[in-house]
Amino acid sequence: MSVRPAPDASRAELVADTALALLAERGTRGLTHRAVDEAAGLPQGSTSNVARTRQALLELAVRRLADREARTLALHELPDPRAGRRPVVDALALATHRALTRDRELTLARYELALEATRRPELRVHFDAAGARFREQLAALVTALGSTSPERHVLSLVAWADGLMFSCVAGSFGARTPSPEEVRAGLSELLAGMLGD
Repeated sequence: MSVRPAPDASRAELVADTALALLAERGTRGLTHRAVDEAAGLPQGSTSNVARTRQALLELAVRRLADREARTLALHELPDPRAGRRPVVDALALATHRALTRDRELTLARYELALEATRRPELRVHFDAAGARFREQLAALVTALGSTSPERHVLSLVAWADGLMFSCVAGSFGARTPSPEEVRAGLSELLAGMLGD
């Protein structure tokens, strides 16, 4: 497994990080309480003490995924958009490239959880709430960059990034990871088209 928990992770974080690793490695069918106990090196029954049901385990994984992706993307730490678009594009491109490379397993786990949420309305609520935090921050960012239609532009931006990540992590471009420069160029072209030069 590649999604390793932080050394100072709590028991719940260890369970959630291990669940994410199992989702990336084995898919949703491979995510069981017993598998989490074994992969995390915990005594049998430990995962059940943290998340009693499968639904609770999936919700725990969604919350942990949102926290870890928020730290990776760190939208609140992006350069001030008033200083120009280029530094913002550089930072967003770097975060997107990390999702394709260093955090590839988290990206795979997110797609597994997204698909599971299409079959579990109760999980969809948690998955959508986690995504709403990110979309709100992104809407504030594109507004600061001059967007006159932030909701539509956020949808376009997220669709572009998700499309790129899915294609390169799980889709037909899986054998080729674009370079940071290629990601930056695509993002720059997209924003120029939306916001104007």
